[in-house]
Amino acid sequence: MDWDWGIRKSNNSRIYPDGRRVDYTTGTVTMSDVITTAPVKQVSLKSLEKKLHPRLLSLSERERIRDLRSAGQSLRAIGRALGRPASTISRELRRNSVAAGYHPYAAHRAAAARRPRPKERKLLREGPLRDFVQDGLRRRWSPEQICHALAKAHPDDQTMRVSVETVYQALYAQARDGLRWEVHTAVRTGRTRRKPRRGPGRRIPRFNDPMVMIGSRPAEVEDRAVPGHWEGDLLVGAFGRSAIATLVERTTRYTVLVHLPDGSRDSAAVHDGLVRAAHAFPPYLRGSLTWDQGAEMARHKQFTAATGMPVYFCDRASPWQRGTNENTNGLLRQYFPKGTDLSRHSPEDLEHVARELNSRPRKTLGWDTPAERLRDLHTA
Repeated sequence: MDWDWGIRKSNNSRIYPDGRRVDYTTGTVTMSDVITTAPVKQVSLKSLEKKLHPRLLSLSERERIRDLRSAGQSLRAIGRALGRPASTISRELRRNSVAAGYHPYAAHRAAAARRPRPKERKLLREGPLRDFVQDGLRRRWSPEQICHALAKAHPDDQTMRVSVETVYQALYAQARDGLRWEVHTAVRTGRTRRKPRRGPGRRIPRFNDPMVMIGSRPAEVEDRAVPGHWEGDLLVGAFGRSAIATLVERTTRYTVLVHLPDGSRDSAAVHDGLVRAAHAFPPYLRGSLTWDQGAEMARHKQFTAATGMPVYFCDRASPWQRGTNENTNGLLRQYFPKGTDLSRHSPEDLEHVARELNSRPRKTLGWDTPAERLRDLHTA
């Protein structure tokens, strides 16, 4: 298509980006006003038809801007019609209008020409902007502090502006060039590589089998009205090389400690240990299990099939959703201090600790013990 190359058609004529007007009726070539403010780069059809992020204006939106502007609509009215801020419309017209007016095809082509990367980085050029940023980093300022300080120190100088992302990109580009120690000292996290982050909709599923989240848990579990619903987690030893599985019944606060052979915390060992523990429960105590999103529960579907107990998962970084178990693990640290090897404890050792913990009077139980509350369930 001619407009791909910046060519307009008008009254059996073609107007080229360099200002040439070819009139096919008379066969003459004349020079007219150039329709762009800068030389038009050659843009491929693929670039012009590329599917854009919704935050970027599309060709159809640019055509509507032209039509609404020609109809005398204000910037705010055009913005409302397109569902865009008025500032977006103002910036589009300011960037891409010429003496002859606003031309959507030329504007779309110019925007496509501006998109390609990489472009020259601001901070690669010697000058006061780079000096200011380097001085701020030496004073251990964060990139955000540097950007705001620039605007405050040079309120009328638009060349003394840089975004937070530009500063970070310059730092990590340095790290790739071998200046890792300098970047390590300049960035507060100490990272010399970017840490990718995904939005909730783009995260890779935690397990092959989909999780049932805690929001789907029945109301009877939440109000502790019915016994048999458990919360679980791993108590982890030194260097993450050993672990003990802990189970706490929500109604009675009764605790069960599950021995894992050699302290192994992989999904197979945890699955087998939890299944053995659950088979020791009477049927009325096999209600459900709530766990966090640890990799050790990758076999949660097999656990449910073997025990009949559905597994509900807490939201990410929300340990308070299984607060009973968290509090119990805190008590267990009296017996299993952090930084110790938990694999040296035998099943008999764990049974002794669980018995002692279940014999403690609890304020939340009216000073009954968990063992007494569980006994009452048996006799009821």
